[in-house]
Amino acid sequence: MASSGILLIDKAQGPSSAQVVQRVKKITGAKKIGHLGTLDPSASGLLLLGVDEATKIAEIFIGGSKSYRCVLALGSTTDTQDATGRIIETRPVPVIGAGDLQALEKQFTGALEQIPPMFSALKKDGVRLYELARQGIEIERQPRRIVISSLVLGQMSATEIECDVTCSGGTYVRTLAHDIGGALGCGAHLKALRRTACSHLKVESAVSVDALAEMAAHNQVPLMSLSAALRHLPSRVCDKRSVARLRMGQQEVLTQVPDANPGEKLVRIVEPDETLVALAEWQAEGKFGRWQLTRVFRTEQ
Repeated sequence: MASSGILLIDKAQGPSSAQVVQRVKKITGAKKIGHLGTLDPSASGLLLLGVDEATKIAEIFIGGSKSYRCVLALGSTTDTQDATGRIIETRPVPVIGAGDLQALEKQFTGALEQIPPMFSALKKDGVRLYELARQGIEIERQPRRIVISSLVLGQMSATEIECDVTCSGGTYVRTLAHDIGGALGCGAHLKALRRTACSHLKVESAVSVDALAEMAAHNQVPLMSLSAALRHLPSRVCDKRSVARLRMGQQEVLTQVPDANPGEKLVRIVEPDETLVALAEWQAEGKFGRWQLTRVFRTEQ
């Protein structure tokens, strides 16, 4: 197995992301593995694991867009906003038609303000909010800007709605479910959640942990290269001499790299064979700008 890359895991409901990391580490024998964005234990779907050098790109996927398929249970709200919590209120569910769903899609698409739930890993004075919530303490939370780029709702039954959503990093889908229930006037909580994509990477390309174990036994671990995992970013090709200098952290080499095109912010610096060398970020300086190294990668990928 190559020493660095991305593993696309189809996580089952039950284990935490940390538990999946530990099992995969044992299966593969890799020295360094980390998740590139957690997935709740009760959720299933795409969990990205970075092996060795790939742990350096975690923030790209943590902050990137995500896609989910979920089920909303109407008529009841819970303290966690999902099915793991305690029901705190029930209300009658109105008759919902296609026009109502279309109105909700329009209302909850685009740039929105979302108040994070108390049962979250966010911190207040160094304490996780879920720790306060478990003590029955609720504090005021400031709304955060999120973007819902796509939302498709479909009625499964009189009390359940299926939802396909693509959203910005940091979006709480259970809070989205809670807010949709509020807009309907009956309340709702998230009954089921499956992550279907992280940026351009899809769950259809992922393998279960059990399948990974079987593949690893035959030395066939499906490790995606760093450059392939980041193919959604534009690239700049450097010659071997420039590559060697970049790997030593010599920023001045980037003066030879063409300036950013409109809309470009982060680019891959690659060798002619597409091996990833570094990531560079465009730093605007008045009418001009320059590239700044943000990550440098070893040759073994």
